[in-house]
Amino acid sequence: MAEANAGLAPDRRISFRIGVHIGDVMVRAGDLFGDGVNIAARLQALAKPGGVCISSATYDQVRKVLPITFTDLGVQQVKNIQEPVRAYQATAYNETEKPEPARLDETATPPVPDKPSIAVLPFQNMSGDHEQEYFADGIVEEIITALSRFKSLFVIARNSSFTYKGKAVDIKQVGRDLGVRYVLEGSVRKADGRVRITGQLIEASTGAHVWADRFDGELHDVFDLQDKITSSVVGAIAPAIEQAEIERVKYQSTSRLDSYEYHLKGRALFSRPSPGNMIKAQGLFKRALDLDPNYAAACVDVAHAAILHQAFLGSALTDQMRQEAIQFAETACRLCGNDDAAVIGKAAHVFAYLGGQNERAERLVEEAVTMNPNLAGAWNVRGWISIMRAEPQRAILSFNTMLRLSPLDPRRAIAWTGMGIAHFLLDECLQGYRISLKAVETVPDIHSLGALIINAMGAGLIQEAREGVARALEAQPQYRVENSYKLFPVGKKEWQERIANALREAGVPD
Repeated sequence: MAEANAGLAPDRRISFRIGVHIGDVMVRAGDLFGDGVNIAARLQALAKPGGVCISSATYDQVRKVLPITFTDLGVQQVKNIQEPVRAYQATAYNETEKPEPARLDETATPPVPDKPSIAVLPFQNMSGDHEQEYFADGIVEEIITALSRFKSLFVIARNSSFTYKGKAVDIKQVGRDLGVRYVLEGSVRKADGRVRITGQLIEASTGAHVWADRFDGELHDVFDLQDKITSSVVGAIAPAIEQAEIERVKYQSTSRLDSYEYHLKGRALFSRPSPGNMIKAQGLFKRALDLDPNYAAACVDVAHAAILHQAFLGSALTDQMRQEAIQFAETACRLCGNDDAAVIGKAAHVFAYLGGQNERAERLVEEAVTMNPNLAGAWNVRGWISIMRAEPQRAILSFNTMLRLSPLDPRRAIAWTGMGIAHFLLDECLQGYRISLKAVETVPDIHSLGALIINAMGAGLIQEAREGVARALEAQPQYRVENSYKLFPVGKKEWQERIANALREAGVPD
Protein backbone atom coordinates (compact mmCIF):
# COMPACT_ATOMS: atom_id res chain seq x y z
CA MET A 1 0.00 0.00 0.00
CA ALA A 2 2.90 2.35 0.70
CA GLU A 3 4.18 1.72 -2.81
CA ALA A 4 0.70 2.16 -4.31
CA ASN A 5 0.20 5.46 -2.46
CA ALA A 6 3.58 6.85 -3.49
CA GLY A 7 3.18 10.00 -5.59
CA LEU A 8 -0.59 10.22 -5.08
CA ALA A 9 -2.36 13.29 -3.72
CA PRO A 10 -3.40 12.84 -0.06
CA ASP A 11 -7.09 12.56 -0.95
CA ARG A 12 -6.30 9.70 -3.37
CA ARG A 13 -4.33 7.54 -0.96
CA ILE A 14 -5.68 4.52 0.89
CA SER A 15 -4.30 3.72 4.34
CA PHE A 16 -5.26 0.67 6.37
CA ARG A 17 -4.75 -0.09 10.02
CA ILE A 18 -4.08 -3.80 10.49
CA GLY A 19 -4.25 -5.88 13.66
CA VAL A 20 -2.94 -9.45 13.80
CA HIS A 21 -3.51 -11.98 16.57
CA ILE A 22 -3.12 -15.75 16.84
CA GLY A 23 -5.75 -17.41 19.02
CA ASP A 24 -8.86 -19.55 19.24
CA VAL A 25 -12.02 -18.49 17.41
CA MET A 26 -15.58 -19.77 17.13
CA VAL A 27 -17.16 -20.38 13.72
CA ARG A 28 -20.87 -19.78 13.30
CA ALA A 29 -22.81 -19.43 10.04
CA GLY A 30 -19.63 -18.71 8.15
CA ASP A 31 -18.56 -15.94 10.52
CA LEU A 32 -15.90 -15.82 13.26
CA PHE A 33 -16.41 -14.86 16.90
CA GLY A 34 -14.59 -14.90 20.23
CA ASP A 35 -11.64 -13.27 21.98
CA GLY A 36 -9.30 -14.21 19.14
CA VAL A 37 -11.26 -11.97 16.77
CA ASN A 38 -11.89 -9.25 19.36
CA ILE A 39 -8.20 -8.92 20.27
CA ALA A 40 -7.25 -8.54 16.59
CA ALA A 41 -9.91 -5.83 16.23
CA ARG A 42 -8.57 -3.94 19.27
CA LEU A 43 -5.00 -4.20 17.93
CA GLN A 44 -6.20 -2.79 14.63
CA ALA A 45 -7.52 0.26 16.51
CA LEU A 46 -4.12 0.72 18.19
CA ALA A 47 -2.22 0.68 14.89
CA LYS A 48 -1.17 3.89 13.19
CA PRO A 49 -2.64 4.66 9.73
CA GLY A 50 -0.76 2.46 7.30
CA GLY A 51 0.65 0.44 10.18
CA VAL A 52 0.46 -3.11 11.53
CA CYS A 53 -0.01 -3.91 15.22
CA ILE A 54 0.44 -7.49 16.45
CA SER A 55 -0.13 -9.36 19.70
CA SER A 56 2.59 -11.06 21.76
CA ALA A 57 1.24 -14.44 20.59
CA THR A 58 1.91 -13.41 16.98
CA TYR A 59 5.24 -11.81 17.87
CA ASP A 60 6.54 -15.05 19.41
CA GLN A 61 5.87 -16.86 16.12
CA VAL A 62 7.40 -14.37 13.68
CA ARG A 63 10.08 -12.36 15.49
CA LYS A 64 12.99 -14.52 14.27
CA VAL A 65 11.79 -15.44 10.78
CA LEU A 66 10.64 -12.18 9.15
CA PRO A 67 12.73 -9.16 8.04
CA ILE A 68 10.74 -6.91 10.35
CA THR A 69 11.67 -4.80 13.34
CA PHE A 70 9.19 -4.55 16.19
CA THR A 71 8.52 -1.69 18.61
CA ASP A 72 7.18 -2.86 21.95
CA LEU A 73 4.04 -0.83 22.73
CA GLY A 74 3.78 -2.34 26.19
CA VAL A 75 0.79 -3.85 27.93
CA GLN A 76 -2.50 -2.42 26.66
CA GLN A 77 -5.83 -2.57 28.48
CA VAL A 78 -8.30 -3.00 25.59
CA LYS A 79 -12.07 -2.80 25.59
CA ASN A 80 -14.08 -5.91 26.47
CA ILE A 81 -10.95 -8.04 27.01
CA GLN A 82 -10.43 -8.95 30.66
CA GLU A 83 -6.66 -9.56 30.58
CA PRO A 84 -4.23 -6.87 29.32
CA VAL A 85 -2.72 -7.48 25.88
CA ARG A 86 0.92 -6.87 25.05
CA ALA A 87 1.22 -5.22 21.61
CA TYR A 88 3.97 -4.59 19.07
CA GLN A 89 4.18 -2.24 16.13
CA ALA A 90 5.69 -3.96 13.08
CA THR A 91 7.89 -2.11 10.58
CA ALA A 92 9.63 -3.70 7.59
CA TYR A 93 13.15 -2.66 6.66
CA ASN A 94 15.67 -3.55 3.98
CA GLU A 95 17.94 -6.20 5.49
CA THR A 96 20.92 -4.92 3.47
CA GLU A 97 20.70 -1.62 5.32
CA LYS A 98 21.75 -1.14 8.91
CA PRO A 99 18.63 -0.26 10.90
CA GLU A 100 18.97 3.12 12.50
CA PRO A 101 18.74 3.19 16.29
CA ALA A 102 15.35 4.83 16.71
CA ARG A 103 14.02 6.45 19.86
CA LEU A 104 10.96 5.13 21.63
CA ASP A 105 7.78 7.04 20.82
CA GLU A 106 6.86 9.05 23.90
CA THR A 107 4.24 11.18 22.15
CA ALA A 108 1.56 8.50 22.43
CA THR A 109 -0.66 8.87 25.48
CA PRO A 110 -1.57 5.79 27.53
CA PRO A 111 -5.04 4.40 26.81
CA VAL A 112 -7.64 4.91 29.54
CA PRO A 113 -8.53 1.53 31.11
CA ASP A 114 -12.09 0.22 30.98
CA LYS A 115 -12.31 0.12 34.77
CA PRO A 116 -12.40 3.31 36.89
CA SER A 117 -8.94 4.91 36.85
CA ILE A 118 -7.53 7.64 39.08
CA ALA A 119 -4.41 9.66 39.86
CA VAL A 120 -3.98 11.41 43.22
CA LEU A 121 -1.93 14.60 42.91
CA PRO A 122 0.23 15.93 45.79
CA PHE A 123 -1.93 17.87 48.24
CA GLN A 124 -1.02 21.48 48.94
CA ASN A 125 0.56 22.09 52.33
CA MET A 126 -1.51 24.89 53.91
CA SER A 127 0.21 24.78 57.29
CA GLY A 128 2.47 27.76 56.61
CA ASP A 129 5.48 25.66 57.61
CA HIS A 130 7.61 24.05 54.91
CA GLU A 131 8.80 21.50 57.45
CA GLN A 132 5.26 20.06 57.43
CA GLU A 133 5.58 19.17 53.73
CA TYR A 134 6.38 15.56 54.64
CA PHE A 135 3.05 15.30 56.48
CA ALA A 136 0.95 16.45 53.50
CA ASP A 137 2.88 14.10 51.21
CA GLY A 138 2.35 11.25 53.65
CA ILE A 139 -1.40 11.82 53.66
CA VAL A 140 -1.47 11.53 49.87
CA GLU A 141 0.72 8.43 49.86
CA GLU A 142 -1.61 6.73 52.34
CA ILE A 143 -4.66 7.59 50.21
CA ILE A 144 -2.96 6.20 47.09
CA THR A 145 -2.05 3.04 48.97
CA ALA A 146 -5.61 2.60 50.23
CA LEU A 147 -7.13 3.13 46.77
CA SER A 148 -4.64 0.74 45.16
CA ARG A 149 -5.93 -2.13 47.29
CA PHE A 150 -9.18 -2.15 45.30
CA LYS A 151 -8.63 -4.59 42.44
CA SER A 152 -11.58 -3.08 40.57
CA LEU A 153 -9.76 0.29 40.31
CA PHE A 154 -6.72 1.36 38.25
CA VAL A 155 -4.53 3.63 40.38
CA ILE A 156 -1.47 5.55 39.19
CA ALA A 157 1.57 5.06 41.41
CA ARG A 158 2.83 7.74 43.77
CA ASN A 159 6.12 8.26 41.90
CA SER A 160 4.28 9.43 38.77
CA SER A 161 1.66 11.51 40.59
CA PHE A 162 4.38 13.37 42.49
CA THR A 163 6.13 14.55 39.32
CA TYR A 164 3.47 17.31 39.35
CA LYS A 165 4.43 18.49 42.85
CA GLY A 166 4.82 22.26 43.07
CA LYS A 167 3.58 22.83 39.52
CA ALA A 168 0.49 24.55 38.14
CA VAL A 169 -1.29 21.69 36.40
CA ASP A 170 -3.90 21.33 33.72
CA ILE A 171 -6.14 18.50 34.93
CA LYS A 172 -7.10 17.55 31.38
CA GLN A 173 -3.44 17.25 30.46
CA VAL A 174 -2.75 15.19 33.58
CA GLY A 175 -5.51 12.80 32.54
CA ARG A 176 -3.96 12.47 29.06
CA ASP A 177 -0.40 12.08 30.38
CA LEU A 178 -1.32 9.35 32.85
CA GLY A 179 -4.20 7.73 30.97
CA VAL A 180 -6.80 8.11 33.74
CA ARG A 181 -10.43 9.15 33.92
CA TYR A 182 -10.33 10.89 37.34
CA VAL A 183 -7.89 13.11 39.23
CA LEU A 184 -8.01 13.81 42.98
CA GLU A 185 -6.40 16.98 44.34
CA GLY A 186 -6.62 18.73 47.70
CA SER A 187 -4.86 20.41 50.61
CA VAL A 188 -3.75 19.67 54.16
CA ARG A 189 -3.61 22.09 57.09
CA LYS A 190 -2.02 20.94 60.36
CA ALA A 191 -1.96 23.32 63.34
CA ASP A 192 -2.58 23.37 67.10
CA GLY A 193 -3.17 19.64 67.34
CA ARG A 194 -5.82 19.65 64.62
CA VAL A 195 -5.79 18.71 60.94
CA ARG A 196 -8.04 19.76 58.05
CA ILE A 197 -8.00 17.85 54.77
CA THR A 198 -9.89 19.04 51.71
CA GLY A 199 -10.32 17.03 48.55
CA GLN A 200 -11.93 17.44 45.16
CA LEU A 201 -12.42 14.75 42.56
CA ILE A 202 -12.37 15.89 38.92
CA GLU A 203 -13.28 14.08 35.72
CA ALA A 204 -10.15 14.66 33.67
CA SER A 205 -11.66 14.67 30.18
CA THR A 206 -14.18 17.44 30.97
CA GLY A 207 -12.72 19.18 34.03
CA ALA A 208 -16.06 18.71 35.80
CA HIS A 209 -16.10 18.33 39.60
CA VAL A 210 -17.50 14.94 40.62
CA TRP A 211 -17.15 15.36 44.38
CA ALA A 212 -15.63 17.77 46.91
CA ASP A 213 -15.56 17.77 50.70
CA ARG A 214 -13.68 18.93 53.79
CA PHE A 215 -12.61 16.74 56.71
CA ASP A 216 -11.71 18.20 60.13
CA GLY A 217 -10.48 16.41 63.22
CA GLU A 218 -7.96 16.11 65.99
CA LEU A 219 -4.46 15.16 64.87
CA HIS A 220 -4.84 11.71 66.35
CA ASP A 221 -7.89 11.25 64.06
CA VAL A 222 -5.75 11.48 60.92
CA PHE A 223 -6.04 7.76 60.12
CA ASP A 224 -9.83 7.94 60.32
CA LEU A 225 -9.85 11.03 58.09
CA GLN A 226 -7.79 9.19 55.47
CA ASP A 227 -10.31 6.32 55.50
CA LYS A 228 -13.21 8.76 55.06
CA ILE A 229 -11.58 10.36 52.02
CA THR A 230 -10.85 6.97 50.48
CA SER A 231 -14.43 5.78 51.03
CA SER A 232 -15.84 8.99 49.53
CA VAL A 233 -13.65 8.75 46.42
CA VAL A 234 -14.43 5.08 45.88
CA GLY A 235 -18.14 5.74 46.31
CA ALA A 236 -17.98 8.53 43.72
CA ILE A 237 -16.04 6.73 40.98
CA ALA A 238 -17.09 3.12 41.54
CA PRO A 239 -20.49 3.02 43.24
CA ALA A 240 -20.80 -0.70 42.49
CA ILE A 241 -18.15 -1.40 45.14
CA GLU A 242 -19.98 -2.46 48.26
CA GLN A 243 -19.35 -1.00 51.68
CA ALA A 244 -18.26 -4.44 52.88
CA GLU A 245 -15.36 -4.36 50.43
CA ILE A 246 -14.42 -0.84 51.53
CA GLU A 247 -14.25 -2.03 55.13
CA ARG A 248 -12.27 -5.12 54.12
CA VAL A 249 -9.43 -3.23 52.41
CA LYS A 250 -8.89 -0.78 55.27
CA TYR A 251 -5.43 -1.37 56.67
CA GLN A 252 -3.77 0.59 59.44
CA SER A 253 -0.10 -0.28 59.83
CA THR A 254 0.28 1.68 63.10
CA SER A 255 -2.01 3.41 65.55
CA ARG A 256 0.83 5.52 66.97
CA LEU A 257 0.85 9.00 65.44
CA ASP A 258 4.40 9.72 66.68
CA SER A 259 5.71 6.50 65.11
CA TYR A 260 3.83 7.31 61.89
CA GLU A 261 5.43 10.77 61.71
CA TYR A 262 8.96 9.38 62.08
CA HIS A 263 8.20 6.94 59.27
CA LEU A 264 6.92 9.75 57.03
CA LYS A 265 10.07 11.80 57.67
CA GLY A 266 12.22 8.83 56.70
CA ARG A 267 10.19 8.18 53.56
CA ALA A 268 10.60 11.83 52.55
CA LEU A 269 14.38 11.27 52.37
CA PHE A 270 13.85 8.53 49.74
CA SER A 271 13.06 11.27 47.22
CA ARG A 272 16.59 12.67 47.72
CA PRO A 273 18.71 9.49 47.69
CA SER A 274 22.30 9.77 48.92
CA PRO A 275 24.35 7.59 51.28
CA GLY A 276 23.92 10.19 54.04
CA ASN A 277 20.17 10.45 53.57
CA MET A 278 19.76 6.67 53.56
CA ILE A 279 21.59 6.44 56.89
CA LYS A 280 19.35 9.22 58.29
CA ALA A 281 16.25 7.46 56.92
CA GLN A 282 17.24 4.19 58.59
CA GLY A 283 17.65 6.05 61.89
CA LEU A 284 14.14 7.54 61.57
CA PHE A 285 12.61 4.16 60.69
CA LYS A 286 14.30 2.57 63.69
CA ARG A 287 12.96 5.39 65.89
CA ALA A 288 9.47 4.63 64.54
CA LEU A 289 10.02 0.99 65.49
CA ASP A 290 11.14 1.95 69.00
CA LEU A 291 7.75 3.63 69.46
CA ASP A 292 5.78 0.84 67.75
CA PRO A 293 7.75 -2.46 67.48
CA ASN A 294 4.93 -3.95 65.37
CA TYR A 295 5.16 -1.34 62.58
CA ALA A 296 5.87 -3.60 59.57
CA ALA A 297 6.12 -0.80 56.99
CA ALA A 298 8.85 1.00 58.96
CA CYS A 299 10.63 -2.30 59.54
CA VAL A 300 10.85 -3.24 55.85
CA ASP A 301 11.93 0.31 54.92
CA VAL A 302 15.05 -0.12 57.09
CA ALA A 303 15.96 -2.98 54.75
CA HIS A 304 14.85 -1.13 51.62
CA ALA A 305 17.15 1.80 52.41
CA ALA A 306 20.04 -0.69 52.28
CA ILE A 307 19.03 -1.66 48.73
CA LEU A 308 19.10 2.00 47.70
CA HIS A 309 22.62 2.13 49.13
CA GLN A 310 23.78 -0.86 47.12
CA ALA A 311 21.84 -0.74 43.85
CA PHE A 312 21.18 2.91 43.09
CA LEU A 313 23.97 4.75 44.88
CA GLY A 314 26.82 2.33 44.26
CA SER A 315 27.75 2.22 47.96
CA ALA A 316 28.96 -1.27 48.83
CA LEU A 317 27.37 -2.76 51.95
CA THR A 318 29.37 -4.53 54.61
CA ASP A 319 28.37 -8.10 55.45
CA GLN A 320 26.95 -6.84 58.73
CA MET A 321 24.78 -4.23 56.95
CA ARG A 322 23.60 -6.86 54.47
CA GLN A 323 22.65 -9.35 57.18
CA GLU A 324 20.90 -6.64 59.22
CA ALA A 325 18.79 -5.68 56.18
CA ILE A 326 17.78 -9.30 55.56
CA GLN A 327 16.82 -9.70 59.22
CA PHE A 328 14.65 -6.57 59.13
CA ALA A 329 12.91 -7.92 56.01
CA GLU A 330 12.30 -11.23 57.82
CA THR A 331 10.81 -9.41 60.80
CA ALA A 332 8.61 -7.22 58.57
CA CYS A 333 7.09 -10.29 56.88
CA ARG A 334 6.36 -11.81 60.26
CA LEU A 335 4.81 -8.60 61.60
CA CYS A 336 2.41 -8.17 58.66
CA GLY A 337 1.60 -11.87 58.46
CA ASN A 338 2.41 -11.74 54.71
CA ASP A 339 -0.80 -9.71 54.36
CA ASP A 340 0.61 -6.34 53.23
CA ALA A 341 1.53 -6.31 49.53
CA ALA A 342 3.87 -3.31 49.82
CA VAL A 343 5.80 -4.88 52.68
CA ILE A 344 6.24 -8.32 51.14
CA GLY A 345 7.08 -6.82 47.73
CA LYS A 346 9.95 -4.84 49.25
CA ALA A 347 11.01 -7.84 51.34
CA ALA A 348 11.14 -9.97 48.18
CA HIS A 349 13.56 -7.44 46.67
CA VAL A 350 15.79 -7.66 49.75
CA PHE A 351 15.77 -11.47 49.81
CA ALA A 352 16.70 -11.67 46.12
CA TYR A 353 19.16 -8.79 45.78
CA LEU A 354 20.94 -8.99 49.11
CA GLY A 355 20.27 -12.61 50.08
CA GLY A 356 20.25 -14.53 46.79
CA GLN A 357 16.98 -16.23 47.83
CA ASN A 358 15.42 -16.11 44.37
CA GLU A 359 12.80 -18.82 44.80
CA ARG A 360 11.46 -17.34 48.01
CA ALA A 361 11.54 -13.86 46.52
CA GLU A 362 9.58 -15.09 43.49
CA ARG A 363 6.85 -16.57 45.68
CA LEU A 364 6.53 -13.41 47.77
CA VAL A 365 6.45 -10.95 44.88
CA GLU A 366 3.81 -13.06 43.13
CA GLU A 367 1.70 -12.86 46.28
CA ALA A 368 2.24 -9.07 46.33
CA VAL A 369 1.05 -8.39 42.76
CA THR A 370 -1.87 -10.78 43.17
CA MET A 371 -2.92 -9.09 46.39
CA ASN A 372 -2.47 -5.57 44.95
CA PRO A 373 -2.25 -5.43 41.11
CA ASN A 374 -1.83 -1.62 41.28
CA LEU A 375 1.51 -1.80 43.11
CA ALA A 376 4.03 -0.47 40.57
CA GLY A 377 7.03 -1.08 42.82
CA ALA A 378 6.16 -4.75 43.21
CA TRP A 379 5.87 -5.16 39.42
CA ASN A 380 9.33 -3.63 39.06
CA VAL A 381 10.71 -6.09 41.63
CA ARG A 382 8.93 -8.92 39.79
CA GLY A 383 10.74 -7.89 36.60
CA TRP A 384 14.19 -8.02 38.18
CA ILE A 385 13.49 -11.27 39.98
CA SER A 386 12.35 -12.73 36.63
CA ILE A 387 15.74 -11.78 35.15
CA MET A 388 17.49 -13.44 38.08
CA ARG A 389 15.38 -16.55 37.39
CA ALA A 390 16.17 -16.55 33.63
CA GLU A 391 12.63 -15.59 32.57
CA PRO A 392 13.15 -12.58 30.25
CA GLN A 393 9.66 -12.56 28.67
CA ARG A 394 8.05 -12.49 32.09
CA ALA A 395 10.46 -9.70 33.05
CA ILE A 396 9.37 -7.55 30.07
CA LEU A 397 5.69 -8.05 30.91
CA SER A 398 6.38 -7.04 34.53
CA PHE A 399 8.35 -3.91 33.59
CA ASN A 400 5.68 -2.85 31.09
CA THR A 401 3.00 -3.21 33.76
CA MET A 402 5.09 -1.11 36.14
CA LEU A 403 5.51 1.61 33.49
CA ARG A 404 1.78 1.71 32.76
CA LEU A 405 0.98 2.09 36.45
CA SER A 406 3.67 4.78 36.80
CA PRO A 407 4.32 6.26 33.32
CA LEU A 408 6.18 9.34 34.61
CA ASP A 409 8.14 7.56 37.34
CA PRO A 410 11.51 9.30 37.96
CA ARG A 411 13.03 5.82 38.34
CA ARG A 412 11.58 4.40 35.13
CA ALA A 413 15.13 4.14 33.78
CA ILE A 414 15.56 1.17 36.12
CA ALA A 415 12.69 -0.62 34.37
CA TRP A 416 14.00 0.36 30.92
CA THR A 417 17.41 -1.06 31.86
CA GLY A 418 15.81 -4.32 32.95
CA MET A 419 13.82 -4.49 29.71
CA GLY A 420 17.01 -3.87 27.74
CA ILE A 421 18.72 -6.81 29.43
CA ALA A 422 15.68 -9.02 28.87
CA HIS A 423 15.59 -8.18 25.15
CA PHE A 424 19.31 -8.99 24.90
CA LEU A 425 18.68 -12.41 26.44
CA LEU A 426 15.91 -12.99 23.87
CA ASP A 427 18.25 -12.05 20.97
CA GLU A 428 16.15 -8.91 20.32
CA CYS A 429 19.16 -6.62 20.50
CA LEU A 430 17.90 -3.78 18.29
CA GLN A 431 14.83 -3.37 20.48
CA GLY A 432 17.03 -3.78 23.54
CA TYR A 433 19.32 -1.03 22.27
CA ARG A 434 16.42 1.38 21.71
CA ILE A 435 15.07 0.84 25.22
CA SER A 436 18.53 1.00 26.84
CA LEU A 437 19.13 4.27 24.98
CA LYS A 438 16.08 5.73 26.74
CA ALA A 439 17.47 4.55 30.08
CA VAL A 440 20.87 6.15 29.37
CA GLU A 441 19.24 9.43 28.32
CA THR A 442 17.38 9.52 31.63
CA VAL A 443 20.00 8.11 34.05
CA PRO A 444 23.44 7.46 32.47
CA ASP A 445 24.81 5.11 35.12
CA ILE A 446 26.77 1.85 34.92
CA HIS A 447 23.56 -0.23 34.82
CA SER A 448 21.96 1.57 31.88
CA LEU A 449 25.25 2.00 29.98
CA GLY A 450 26.02 -1.70 30.43
CA ALA A 451 22.63 -2.65 28.97
CA LEU A 452 23.23 -0.29 26.05
CA ILE A 453 26.72 -1.68 25.36
CA ILE A 454 25.68 -5.35 25.19
CA ASN A 455 22.65 -4.62 23.00
CA ALA A 456 24.64 -2.38 20.66
CA MET A 457 27.17 -5.20 20.19
CA GLY A 458 24.37 -7.73 19.60
CA ALA A 459 22.75 -5.43 17.00
CA GLY A 460 26.05 -4.82 15.19
CA LEU A 461 26.25 -1.18 16.30
CA ILE A 462 29.96 -1.38 17.15
CA GLN A 463 30.65 2.37 17.23
CA GLU A 464 27.69 2.99 19.55
CA ALA A 465 28.92 0.19 21.84
CA ARG A 466 32.43 1.67 22.04
CA GLU A 467 31.03 5.12 22.78
CA GLY A 468 29.03 3.54 25.58
CA VAL A 469 32.20 1.94 26.99
CA ALA A 470 33.97 5.31 26.95
CA ARG A 471 31.11 6.90 28.90
CA ALA A 472 31.03 4.03 31.39
CA LEU A 473 34.78 4.22 32.06
CA GLU A 474 34.54 8.00 32.41
CA ALA A 475 31.81 7.59 35.02
CA GLN A 476 33.58 4.73 36.80
CA PRO A 477 37.26 4.21 35.80
CA GLN A 478 37.39 0.90 37.72
CA TYR A 479 34.54 -0.60 35.64
CA ARG A 480 35.51 -4.13 34.55
CA VAL A 481 33.91 -7.10 32.80
CA GLU A 482 33.70 -8.97 36.10
CA ASN A 483 31.36 -6.25 37.44
CA SER A 484 28.67 -7.60 35.09
CA TYR A 485 28.15 -10.64 37.32
CA LYS A 486 26.82 -8.34 40.05
CA LEU A 487 25.23 -5.68 37.83
CA PHE A 488 23.31 -8.20 35.70
CA PRO A 489 22.63 -11.30 37.85
CA VAL A 490 20.89 -13.31 35.11
CA GLY A 491 19.76 -16.83 35.95
CA LYS A 492 21.81 -18.90 33.48
CA LYS A 493 25.58 -19.25 33.36
CA GLU A 494 25.65 -19.26 29.55
CA TRP A 495 23.65 -16.02 29.48
CA GLN A 496 26.05 -14.47 31.98
CA GLU A 497 28.94 -15.43 29.71
CA ARG A 498 27.15 -13.88 26.71
CA ILE A 499 26.92 -10.60 28.60
CA ALA A 500 30.56 -10.76 29.69
CA ASN A 501 31.76 -11.55 26.15
CA ALA A 502 29.73 -8.67 24.66
CA LEU A 503 31.27 -6.25 27.16
CA ARG A 504 34.75 -7.63 26.49
CA GLU A 505 34.38 -7.35 22.69
CA ALA A 506 33.12 -3.78 23.07
CA GLY A 507 36.32 -2.82 24.91
CA VAL A 508 35.47 -3.08 28.62
CA PRO A 509 38.73 -4.13 30.37
CA ASP A 510 39.03 -7.52 32.07
